Amino acid sequence: MAPDLVWSRRKFLGMSALGAVGLTAAACGGGPPAAPKVDVQVSQAVLDAAAPFRGQSAGMLSQKLYSEAANQALDRSLQAFAQATGTTVQNDLVSGDAGDLVAKMDADVKAGTARDLAFMSDARFVGQLHNLGDLTDVTDVVEEMKKLYGEPATEATNYCVFEGRWFAIPYHFIASGMYLRKDWYAEKGIALKPHYSWEELRDNALAVSDPAKRRFGWGLTVNRSGDANGFIENVINTYGGAIADNTGRKVTLNSPETVEAVSFIGDIYTNPKYKPMLPPGIESWTDSSNNENWLAQILGLTLNQFSVYADSKTKGNPVYANTHVISGATGPAIDKPLAYGQSNSFVVFKGAKNPDLAKQVAKFMVSGSALLGVAQGAPCLVNPAWEKVWDSDPYYSSGDPAYGPIREQTRTPLPLTTTTGYSFPQPPSPGQQAAVAAYLLTDMMQSVVQGTPAAQAVATTHERMVQIFEQQGYKQ
Repeated sequence: MAPDLVWSRRKFLGMSALGAVGLTAAACGGGPPAAPKVDVQVSQAVLDAAAPFRGQSAGMLSQKLYSEAANQALDRSLQAFAQATGTTVQNDLVSGDAGDLVAKMDADVKAGTARDLAFMSDARFVGQLHNLGDLTDVTDVVEEMKKLYGEPATEATNYCVFEGRWFAIPYHFIASGMYLRKDWYAEKGIALKPHYSWEELRDNALAVSDPAKRRFGWGLTVNRSGDANGFIENVINTYGGAIADNTGRKVTLNSPETVEAVSFIGDIYTNPKYKPMLPPGIESWTDSSNNENWLAQILGLTLNQFSVYADSKTKGNPVYANTHVISGATGPAIDKPLAYGQSNSFVVFKGAKNPDLAKQVAKFMVSGSALLGVAQGAPCLVNPAWEKVWDSDPYYSSGDPAYGPIREQTRTPLPLTTTTGYSFPQPPSPGQQAAVAAYLLTDMMQSVVQGTPAAQAVATTHERMVQIFEQQGYKQ
């Protein structure tokens, strides 16, 4: 793996152990309130399964979690496994937003230098890696885990399964979330609801804004970032458009519905009417900017994974008590949010030097004790991906009021279908994943903000996507 992708390296050397190893994992850091401590237990069943690998090693890549406390807790779970089983697990943290993650992983596999396993977003990366022929079939592992932990989150069957076979092992679930300031809504007499339309959110954001008080109702950017990609694509989908058809193979971006959605978004950033609700510098925000501004308590609405929610809770930020969580927004083509989340999932690379040990590591990390400290370090951001793991500790039923809705999101009946006939989530599409990773959606919106008519920007982006799909082997 190229050095610019590696954030830090941690190596865990195995030690002799005869039974379960309890490692105290501080589950949150930086500020109050302190989370309960977790003893990471390595069961006798894990010891028995890993016995043939004593003295052996495996290399692992971890998609860097927003919470450093969660990264540390993950390391402690790996260390517990390594010490108890007498193995070595080397863990490297990598950024999921570097833009060239898949290309570099593919290069490592082709060069025979890849790690044994990695976990990463199944929605963003697994389809591309499978299409490149980089992943090992792990159906046997998943079927074994179903006997232990029940069913995984419904989204996983869409993003991890190809032609009836599993090529990724769900690790932890990442819910979809939007956050608004319920105290600001109350001051303006705006009712709190489970979800709103995009137009309602826009109008409410303007209503609660007061630049003189440093209150800006709209905290969503269209600058190059993962959050902006998610925002733009969601609006397009709820308006009835889609990047690709329901096979994931044919580009369908250029439609009247997409043009309408892009016009709606563009108007927010160009119409003087909405200037009071836009915080200074929003045009150049990155993925961390909305987190920072939400925690600075100047935003009335933002869209984010539960990283910002976790941070506000673990560090005692007053915004936590004033946060109203919604699962997403609706549009003209669907009356419920397109909210089904994604999972960070384990993959085992082709050519792995120790794939069998890698599978044992993955099975252990999914378990209740190994996951609990990570979940407490990033509350509501890191959640069980498996049904019975939800029942493994009372923390998941009483640790935060958001856990109930998050668990229900893991059970969302899929697919969700718009009035235009698109079903979501669509089959994993390497072309779509590559097009989004190349920031074509944000580039499209930037051109609109700079004055390009929406229809022209959509048509141009459609053609750019066609080129990427064809590069992935999908003739248009």
